[in-house]
Amino acid sequence: MKIRAPYDEILVLAGAIVVAALIALAIATFGMQIPGPTSETIGGFLAISGGLTLVLGGGILWLITGSRRLGLRPQLTIALAGGGVVALLNVLVTAWLMFISAHDLGLLLLLLLFSLLVSLSFAAVISRALIGSVRQLVDAAQRLAGGDLSVRVAETGRGELRDLAQDFNRMAERLEAAFRRERALDTARRSLVAGVSHDLRSPLASLRVAAEALQDGVVSEPAEVQRYLRTMLQDLTSLSRLIDDLFELARLEGGGLVLERTPTSLRDLISDTLESMQLRARQCGVRLHGAVEGDPLVLADGAKVQRVLDNLLDNALRHTGADGAVELVARQEGPCAVVTVRDSGEGVDPADLPYIFDRFYRRDRARGRQGGAGLGLAIARGFVEAHGGKIWVENGPERGASFSFTLPCEGPLS
Repeated sequence: MKIRAPYDEILVLAGAIVVAALIALAIATFGMQIPGPTSETIGGFLAISGGLTLVLGGGILWLITGSRRLGLRPQLTIALAGGGVVALLNVLVTAWLMFISAHDLGLLLLLLLFSLLVSLSFAAVISRALIGSVRQLVDAAQRLAGGDLSVRVAETGRGELRDLAQDFNRMAERLEAAFRRERALDTARRSLVAGVSHDLRSPLASLRVAAEALQDGVVSEPAEVQRYLRTMLQDLTSLSRLIDDLFELARLEGGGLVLERTPTSLRDLISDTLESMQLRARQCGVRLHGAVEGDPLVLADGAKVQRVLDNLLDNALRHTGADGAVELVARQEGPCAVVTVRDSGEGVDPADLPYIFDRFYRRDRARGRQGGAGLGLAIARGFVEAHGGKIWVENGPERGASFSFTLPCEGPLS
């Protein structure tokens, strides 16, 4: 890696030296009332001293920034030692100009040496505390790079090091959260591939068997041929429904869903849904009825809400035995309409409640075709949340389950 030259730092040092020289000259001229000729001499001396200081300081900065192996403690020590050397040179030059006696000069140098040693000791103490915090960050960064995403550092002290520790912890938390999301997405992708593969395999295998039987002439009776054709049509319908569900799920998760919201009568939607489901309910031996309190007007995409109702009723009919009942009710509660589908089936296992709306999750854990592809409730949740509503499930006090969702409500129809 190319080492950056410390041009900016040298410019800052030069500016500081100029300001210090101007302040010292101003104090000598206006504060101490030193005569003009003497002030000019002091100004010249300060200019020479400042130039030498800039050269020495620039060399020190170049040494510190140019070394890859030089640690924080040696850098602080060199910087303070350089300042002490500058002070020592200034004293020596001043003593030479003022003809200070050798005794006084020795005493002054002794005091300067004492001050330099104290400064270096102070630098060692301060650098030890700083290095401890920096080393903690370095060790944590190495552990983080090694894959330990749970590592955190203590947010002690004040100033930039505390801010750095806080930033490091926030970065580690975001990396850990991103890793968890990536792992969850990977698990979801695996589940998606496994679920789709299973739900495609069963109807395709059935279609292949039926087609081969018809082709080989194994089935020749007209009644049997019609039965095989009905089975094939059912399998094709199942495949078509699965593909439609996958397409809707892809649009939901990819942000490509477009809602055409218009004021829609919830009573009309529920009436249409009940009418379309009555035949299947009679075939299952289930009593299906509904009720709407008032006539709420929802701001929604009617086709998508119809799909939610169909999915919830389909789920309820599949989990309600013969002589059972399914009820679809709706009411307005404040700014929202609440729709509930109740069934008298076996209810939902409490262990399944947190995952009931996950894709490819099935209440009965069965993988047969009669159990559905496990996408209906996931699509229902996606459509409801896209409308700004929420959806949930509860078990009844004795048996059965209640699936409810909300939609933004425009108000009652006139």
